[in-house]
Amino acid sequence: MALSVAVETASSEWDAFVAAHPDATAYHAWAWRDVFGPVFGHEPIYLAARDAGHIVGVLPVVAFRSRLFGQFFCSLPFVNYGGVLATTPDAAAPLVAEATRLARERGASHVELRHIGRQLPDAPVKQHKVTMLLTLQETAEAQWTALDNKVRNMIRKAEKSELTSESGGAELLEAFYEVFSVNMRDLGTPVYPKRFFAAVLAACGPAARLHVVRHQGKAVAGSMTIAHANRVEVPWASALREARNMNPNMLLYWHMLRDVIARGGRVFDFGRSTPGEGTFLFKKQWKSEPVPLHWEYALITREAPPDQSPGSGKFAMAIELWKKLPVPVANTIGPFIIGNIP
Repeated sequence: MALSVAVETASSEWDAFVAAHPDATAYHAWAWRDVFGPVFGHEPIYLAARDAGHIVGVLPVVAFRSRLFGQFFCSLPFVNYGGVLATTPDAAAPLVAEATRLARERGASHVELRHIGRQLPDAPVKQHKVTMLLTLQETAEAQWTALDNKVRNMIRKAEKSELTSESGGAELLEAFYEVFSVNMRDLGTPVYPKRFFAAVLAACGPAARLHVVRHQGKAVAGSMTIAHANRVEVPWASALREARNMNPNMLLYWHMLRDVIARGGRVFDFGRSTPGEGTFLFKKQWKSEPVPLHWEYALITREAPPDQSPGSGKFAMAIELWKKLPVPVANTIGPFIIGNIP
């Protein structure tokens, strides 16, 4: 195999390879360049390995410049998955090597590859997160029967509280973002700008859907789902604390499950969680199963993988202060900060 690796420029060939690869995720698609680059100003570098002119592997990376964490490469920031897609390990190795070379050339400290399964057995790895997967029943009725009584009762309570649910596209962005931004402030986390979600909707097209739960017309919960093949992930979901006694989150997730089943989805991905924490336990009650994630690293100037989580101890005081900000202030400042956190 005489491989060559270069920065790819042909989107159609890239997307054809991604669509055919069994381990691809929605985030490997070429259109995500228009999310990472224009929204946050980071440089997307999409590498392709070729054999006899044909793509045999791809690696989308983003050259990240952060005022908080310095310079590094990530595949992929802001989302749960990324990393190498290759037909063989021989095709994967030169992609990682080229990404590392470019990172070193730009003064980056490391390359982070957000893989699901282990791909680089000799590389440093972090296994601090899991994703939660649920294999869906063929009908909503069968899915309802498969739920525990406690979960069904909480959904019924939401319905009796006169909550309504709906799904759609960009027309629901305002309602979704209204809930999301308030919830992020309440968690002490800087919020993504609204244009980030608009860019995601544009990049994903009909594969991305917004879901909103309302009470008397006011949005009280919202989420986004992104489909790839027969798997649908919910990377972002929020509910207002003031509405918690009505169980809007329970109706939101039940609404998403029904929507995904109706559209032919077979696996529901609840997204990334830390084992044992509240979101993990919430997702577990739906009978989803944890799948360990493997974030693998090529270290350049670092001796160990970084801790870039905003939930780490060094940010504890900032988180508490952020919770006290008025929402309009948090929404103004937050996007300038979150663009520095991968």
